[in-house]
Amino acid sequence: MMSCVPMNRKSETGEACANCGKHGSDTVKLKNCTACSLVKYCGVDCQRAHRKQHKKACKQRAAELKDDQKYIQGHARPEVDFCPICTLPIPLPVHENAKWNVCCMKLICQGCNLAARKRRMVNCLYCRTPSPKNDADRLAMIQARVVKKDPEAINRLGEAYCHGEFGLLEDMRKAVELWEEAAELGSIPALDNLGVAHYHGAGVDKNVAKGAEFYEKAAMQGHVDSRYNVACIELEKMNNYRALRHFLIAAKMGHEDSLGTVKRLFVGGIATKAQYAEAIQGYQKAAEEMKSHDRDEAKRIS
Repeated sequence: MMSCVPMNRKSETGEACANCGKHGSDTVKLKNCTACSLVKYCGVDCQRAHRKQHKKACKQRAAELKDDQKYIQGHARPEVDFCPICTLPIPLPVHENAKWNVCCMKLICQGCNLAARKRRMVNCLYCRTPSPKNDADRLAMIQARVVKKDPEAINRLGEAYCHGEFGLLEDMRKAVELWEEAAELGSIPALDNLGVAHYHGAGVDKNVAKGAEFYEKAAMQGHVDSRYNVACIELEKMNNYRALRHFLIAAKMGHEDSLGTVKRLFVGGIATKAQYAEAIQGYQKAAEEMKSHDRDEAKRIS
């Protein structure tokens, strides 16, 4: 009976079919198992015949490959995290260091907002629309973007319902509905909001596993807070090595709490000295990339 591990026997033209042992040639084209890539087959019939024997190893390797993607993807922050005026990544936490311009749904960093005020510029720095005068105007601008299916506007409207902003009554169920729509349209912050809602049972039945799944989806697209939440969940499960890998990624993206956690893991003997040094260097590099004279001034006077 043939083994379902990768074949060691090779001909001049390639490896052998895991089921029948036939070697690859100009006339016999071997194809990888699409789920795990551990073995090759000469055709569909051999793949079906070998399925029962290969199934366990295939599932295990497929799960490993899927898990690896959590650490391979999401090392770069998404476009929404960059100020469109100075083009620099916005310091973390984003909501404390930038402001949504509801006319165009662009996040403008506090440094650029300060520079604009010093020049007495009152219109939107991005689209030049006059600034809204009151909450009713702000809500109308958001809703106008929602009609156009702007995912960030839909996500922002969900946040407005969540917090009762712009004269809206708090409505978490409505917020979740909007976040689901925004996520389907590509909003990464909406995925994080859905993670929070499901993990804590806000507006929906509490479902920790589903919340973690949303966090993972956002993290794999560069959402730093979601990456940190995934790491914390792994740490709660005592999956220290998996948690550390996530904390390292977040720290190197400029997440201060993740750097602090790596330090505690180092003191506790879980992280190595080299890993802690890697986290510090990565954090410092990310922090430097987020700095500007205007941002430093805005922080001093805030």
